[in-house]
Amino acid sequence: MGLVHGADGWRQYTDVTTRETYADQVTLADVQAAADCLTGVAVRTPLLAFGPFDDQVGAPRVWLKPENLQPIGAYKIRGAYNALATLSPAERERGVVTHSSGNHAQGVARAARMLGLRAVIVMPDDAPAIKVAGVRADRAEIDFVGPDNEERIARADQLAREQGLVLIPSYDDARIVAGQGTVGLEIVEQVAELGRANEPLTVFVPVGGGGLSSGVCVAVKSLRPDATVIGVEPELAADAAESLRTGELVRWGPE
Repeated sequence: MGLVHGADGWRQYTDVTTRETYADQVTLADVQAAADCLTGVAVRTPLLAFGPFDDQVGAPRVWLKPENLQPIGAYKIRGAYNALATLSPAERERGVVTHSSGNHAQGVARAARMLGLRAVIVMPDDAPAIKVAGVRADRAEIDFVGPDNEERIARADQLAREQGLVLIPSYDDARIVAGQGTVGLEIVEQVAELGRANEPLTVFVPVGGGGLSSGVCVAVKSLRPDATVIGVEPELAADAAESLRTGELVRWGPE
């Protein structure tokens, strides 16, 4: 679930039914292509049993997918690498720029180092030291700005214009969404490998910018139309839930 903007204002993604209407709509084929691209790059993280066993079926109550086992400690390497790996030769020559306070920054920095690209990362000056160290370890350039997210976005746009760098969004990009969607692809495959393909499936996925949640929705619902995908977010950062409730795009800033 999410919102798209059209002539009649914001409406839920569920109203969007064809790729012809929205050319950038991500499909299962896009996610599968991203999975091929990520072979040997992203870890196929396991499903770990969590919680008490159900006496009736003998299965764990919940399965967790530990994306902290990825090389950078987060799932963001999936989308970042897929986005950079699918750049044209001319775009690779130009180098890339992105803005992030942490995980996406590390994902782009790591992908750029693996692919031999120049990467400039716009980060807030209060970014966690461990994230800054990770970006530097992958030899990306860092441009520090203030803590406001809009300032990061504006600076990244400026650098892209001035230096001819390719802007890599952190979530609002078909390549990013397809890469993050490989999480959902693996979940469906692994549930089947566990012999539970015929059992009801509900997937809870964090909602931030929407790259992971939308990608997981594409993969899971394409392969398992009967499955339920539920986005979750902190109670004090529930702008996605409010956006859906009000029918308008709502942004909650820090207080």
